[in-house]
Amino acid sequence: MISKEQVMQALSKVEEPDLKKDLVSLNMVRDVTTEGRSVTFTVVLTTPACPLKELIRKNCTEAIHTYIGADVQVTINLTAEVTSLRPASPILPGVKNIIAVASGKGGVGKSTVSANLALALAQSGAKVGLIDADIFGPSMPTMFNCESARPGIVERNGRNLIVPIEQYGIKLLSIGFLAPAEDAVVWRGPMASSALRQFLADADWGDLDYLIIDMPPGTSDIHLTLVQTVHLTGAVIVTTPQKVALADAQKGLAMFRQKQINVPVLGVIENMSYFTPEELPGNKYYIFGRDGGKVLASRNQVPFLGEVPLVQSIRESGDRGRPVVMNDGELATAFRELAEKLAQAVAMRNAGNVLEGQLTSDITS
Repeated sequence: MISKEQVMQALSKVEEPDLKKDLVSLNMVRDVTTEGRSVTFTVVLTTPACPLKELIRKNCTEAIHTYIGADVQVTINLTAEVTSLRPASPILPGVKNIIAVASGKGGVGKSTVSANLALALAQSGAKVGLIDADIFGPSMPTMFNCESARPGIVERNGRNLIVPIEQYGIKLLSIGFLAPAEDAVVWRGPMASSALRQFLADADWGDLDYLIIDMPPGTSDIHLTLVQTVHLTGAVIVTTPQKVALADAQKGLAMFRQKQINVPVLGVIENMSYFTPEELPGNKYYIFGRDGGKVLASRNQVPFLGEVPLVQSIRESGDRGRPVVMNDGELATAFRELAEKLAQAVAMRNAGNVLEGQLTSDITS
């Protein structure tokens, strides 16, 4: 007979690859049962988008075989409980992590990245919401094929709250739902800030693992309103490789690091890294320059989360209202890998295993 204590002792030899501590001390091993020479247990990951889940499964199996016996039959159930460091707050109390996706300039594909990241996280099994905070140029209603949708209203504890639209498993709010698509939104800064504050404080988001906020370009009242209203888990900077975009991305990154803002930068994503024609999928043309995002990340000692090529189908998928991560193929895989690295960065920061402004070398490689 195999005892539960033997199983826990064996699994105490298995290290969580990112957190550098063993699974038992991290309380990641649950529901251990044994019967004869069979062992069953659950490993609770820090995110359903964990990119190392199969490595953890393999290491657990090897530990049981090494420390108990090679003939033991091992059944491992993998589940996830997304971690959070957000303090208790009456605003978004059920949201574990709030992530701003920002850029220094417009036209770098920040909304495309935001939409695909949110969907990739949801595909992994996480509960995800998305706020289109680009008040003056909302694009999410088009990208999610719900331009005619209108949010509802629900009463909670004597308050009327906005009910986000649900599309493709994502909870979604955008100013585009509240104004005709053909009309220009002409608002002063305080009005735009007030709209964002309503999306945060006066909406019924419920329980979410991740709330992605697609920020407008630049550094403006909207950004200040966000950091003053909620406690951000971190920010992701989107850039393209060319020099002018990198200069603006540097300003956006520096804004989050200002003392009065002090939001961790989770990483840099380089969009439009190279052009690949559909008919020549093996060819790469670096029309905007090369490795600019990597240089930006390295210079600021933040992770480089990955790159996205300039491919016609990404634009076409967004225009059709069905982002490319919902399809099969290399592009969908690329966005899923970006989402995994982002979830990994969030989990590591929440675990406190990170120096300010710098994640471990594992995620930067």
